Amino acid sequence: MIDDYRSLAVFVAIADTGSLSAAGRRLKLSTSVISHHLSRLEERQGVTLFFRSTRSMSLTPEGQIALDPARRMVAAGEEALDAIHAGNEEPVGSLHVAMPAFGEQSKLHQALWGFASAHPMVAISLQCSDMPTDLVKDGFDLAIRLGTLRNSSLKSRRIADFERLLVASPDYLSRRAPIATPQDLDAHDFIAVTQIPSMMTLETKDQSVNIAPANFRIEVNTVNAAKASVLAGLGIWHLPRSVIEQEVAQGQLVRILPDWSLPTLGIYAVWPDIGPQKALTRRLIDHFIAHRSDLML
Repeated sequence: MIDDYRSLAVFVAIADTGSLSAAGRRLKLSTSVISHHLSRLEERQGVTLFFRSTRSMSLTPEGQIALDPARRMVAAGEEALDAIHAGNEEPVGSLHVAMPAFGEQSKLHQALWGFASAHPMVAISLQCSDMPTDLVKDGFDLAIRLGTLRNSSLKSRRIADFERLLVASPDYLSRRAPIATPQDLDAHDFIAVTQIPSMMTLETKDQSVNIAPANFRIEVNTVNAAKASVLAGLGIWHLPRSVIEQEVAQGQLVRILPDWSLPTLGIYAVWPDIGPQKALTRRLIDHFIAHRSDLML
């Protein structure tokens, strides 16, 4: 019976992630072990649970019938483990976390290191990337995302805010027409960042102007690369204040239109909506919120 429970947990992981390899990453098992558990479950029950192709796996009618009860079983097991751990003064377990790649010494990362230091019996696996991450397929317990969240199947909680500054290098500004109003930006080059909308809104106390840059010389896929491109004099872009405070203070970057500002954006903790949230994940979110004032980027 224990083997059947284990195989059902593997079945749920495959259904949630869409592949044997992704289920293996979530459960920290090899693909061959995942395949073995699925095959044994199907053999014992005399049914096929997935339609298989070279690119994907999808549930058969029998698999669809079995999924909800199997998911409830896995959720109940996780709830029981959380209850056991909740009785311990010192949390125990593991967390798989995704965070933005820029600024390994950022306040976000420092808060995570503080959590790890305070709870030595918690193992943390961290992936840093500015590109979108599939939390379900890759088995993440929690991700930190910036900006405006798109509609998705993820749950979220706003844990802090961050401010952006529109900047360019002195060298770039010395070679181009002066920028005195938002409309002057139409004649300038911008850095494009993959996954970040190009449309900007600039605000004062009394005005709000939408800017749609048209001239992009460079396109990058990380905030760090955008910062490097701006420092190299290749164009204008908005970057989190904490990422460029030192360069602005030293004159390596110049704030453009300082009387105008960009809207403050949110820093969100997001997690998959596929069952009860782990107690350890809630504890980490509470830790971030407790340090909310320190997380401002």
